[in-house]
Amino acid sequence: MKIYLTAIIKAKAEYQTEVLEVLRNMVKETQKEEACELYSLHQGIDDKNQFIFYEIWKSEEGLALHNQQPYIQAFGALIDEKLQEKPQLYTTHILSI
Repeated sequence: MKIYLTAIIKAKAEYQTEVLEVLRNMVKETQKEEACELYSLHQGIDDKNQFIFYEIWKSEEGLALHNQQPYIQAFGALIDEKLQEKPQLYTTHILSI
């Protein structure tokens, strides 16, 4: 069953550029993963420090494998120092289109 994931990330203002570089690299690398159907990055209009990922994964196993990749681990190293708070993750199943 497909997994739909929304992640909300809030960078500290002084690290916004650095966080964005890491997020863009995650997009570039993640889109190569076999289990990835969609991995889109959005930036807030009113709050430029807010980034939102919208993701579609073919399976829970594919998402689990994604979370073990080095570029995802590199993002994890930023959380305590360069983000305002821990990312908010919402994993869902679609009910209608």
